[in-house]
Amino acid sequence: MTHRFDPTSLREYDIRGVVGKTLGTEDAYAIGRGFATHVRRAGGTRVAVGWDGRVSSESLRDALVKGLTESGVDVVRTGLGPTPMLYYAEATLEVDGGIQITGSHNPADYNGFKMVLQHQPFFGADIQSIGKMAEEGDWDEGAGEVTDADVEDLYVDRLLAGYSGGEFRIGWDNGNGAGGRVLEKLVARLPGEHHLLYTDIDGSFPNHHPDPTEEKNLADLKKLVAEKGLDFGIAFDGDADRIGAIDGMGRVVWGDQILSILAEPVLKAVPGGTIIADVKASQALYDRVAELGGIPLMWKTGHSLIKVKMKETDSPLAGEMSGHIFFRHEWYGFDDALYSAVRLIGAVRALGGSLTELKGKMPELVNTPEMRFQVDESRKFAAVEEVLDRLEAAGAEVNRTDGARVNTADGWWLLRASNTQDVLVARAEAKDEAGLERLMHQIDEQLALSGIKRGPQAGH
Repeated sequence: MTHRFDPTSLREYDIRGVVGKTLGTEDAYAIGRGFATHVRRAGGTRVAVGWDGRVSSESLRDALVKGLTESGVDVVRTGLGPTPMLYYAEATLEVDGGIQITGSHNPADYNGFKMVLQHQPFFGADIQSIGKMAEEGDWDEGAGEVTDADVEDLYVDRLLAGYSGGEFRIGWDNGNGAGGRVLEKLVARLPGEHHLLYTDIDGSFPNHHPDPTEEKNLADLKKLVAEKGLDFGIAFDGDADRIGAIDGMGRVVWGDQILSILAEPVLKAVPGGTIIADVKASQALYDRVAELGGIPLMWKTGHSLIKVKMKETDSPLAGEMSGHIFFRHEWYGFDDALYSAVRLIGAVRALGGSLTELKGKMPELVNTPEMRFQVDESRKFAAVEEVLDRLEAAGAEVNRTDGARVNTADGWWLLRASNTQDVLVARAEAKDEAGLERLMHQIDEQLALSGIKRGPQAGH
């Protein structure tokens, strides 16, 4: 038996698609067969499976489990919950891998699979191999068993272990995502006063899109914090592996700013530690880490790539502009927005008790949001290479870690190809509006030289 995946579904960090169009139960079955074969060939026998609250998740789960067991792997179903709960199960149960069925922060008609094998991210060539094995029918045969493990309460206990936060008045927006039940149990045990929005898990996302990195999705949380005069607000994406935050004045505390707050207590505990952030993060973050005596390391965007780099550099903490925060200090190294929230409360307390003051002290910089514009798949990487070659020939100060990040007297700008879509991503940050205009002009100039125009959805 063989199977062909829609080529757009096999991504760099996960398998993802539109249910009924580019992803379905036959794909889930083939993923189960391929992943189980990987597990067995690595000497393993058991896999944990979790799922989110999307309408399609249970049918995909059943097909996935069938595929896993028919290739001879035992399955431990850990239940409906956030992606980090599955990561926690994979890290603590006697299993050899884990799969979470989740559409993350994508629209309601999407779904997908995030995978871990022997505590390592399963991505890139591994994911491509699942496609190749399916096409060749290169699958092990067997008859695995299915059991259920209730890990939710153990996970909540672990989130709270060693809690050092104070008593704050906090607003929480779960956005109807998969973290809802865990969040309710968590805040019931946290000191202080807590106001919750949209904790019922609803895969149609009736209130707003579950992506806290887009400011418009924080409108309800801002309103809650303002009306009740709360200290700050915390929001999660659809599978609770990305965090968003606002201060008491309703200002967004962006992913790199959250990381700079979290870094301070971590660097007290681990002096000279390496703190990793992605190429989209502000220069202010890297400067702050250095100021605190840490080693700032700029790395590629993508949760799998950052996890690998953390292990390599023994980094206690890392983060992405998109709100993925990774703790290896007192945690397992995976991205977990619920745990990051607990650590953020602790950091705010340790740093004087006011997130609003911490935000207020941060350097005033003007920057663009992430600008994304469509470019033909065949051109996206080539265009970035052309830009790099021209800039280097002109003697510009360029960092090639992940695309082109260019430092100028005004600030910096970035152009990189997305690993998951046919888009180029640009971002710029300067000390003032005039500087930002000059940086944007440089981006447009370089794009034009490669025959690309910044599309209307790019915005500025």
